[in-house]
Amino acid sequence: MPSQPSKILETFPNPQTDRDYTIRIRIPEFTCLCPKTGQPDFATIFIDYIADKECVELKSLKMYIWSFRDEGAFHEAVTNQMLSDLVKACSPRFMRIRSEFNVRGGVYTDVVVEHRAPGWEPPPPVVLP
Repeated sequence: MPSQPSKILETFPNPQTDRDYTIRIRIPEFTCLCPKTGQPDFATIFIDYIADKECVELKSLKMYIWSFRDEGAFHEAVTNQMLSDLVKACSPRFMRIRSEFNVRGGVYTDVVVEHRAPGWEPPPPVVLP
């Protein structure tokens, strides 16, 4: 196999550091294992962030997401781990991760976690008529 799962997140310089702009990433094929049963859990991961000096490189993100495939993890724990790892890698101004897990035993789980850099204030919302 030419590619392997990896916990290493690579970055590249933000091409527009003087502007707050949102980067949205959707990962519809996330899998991990239930730590109680060992059965697979499936989710769509939504990552929204405002970069500061660095952006996350997408191939390394794909390999990082793949690294959870054979690990047992509670939904809450894996979502918080992703946020911690991504914030450590790229120090964004803002980041939100939402994990939308598929139904398991009649129960859907969504987990939302956020990070705000100290001193960062979001721009005021634009209200159009």
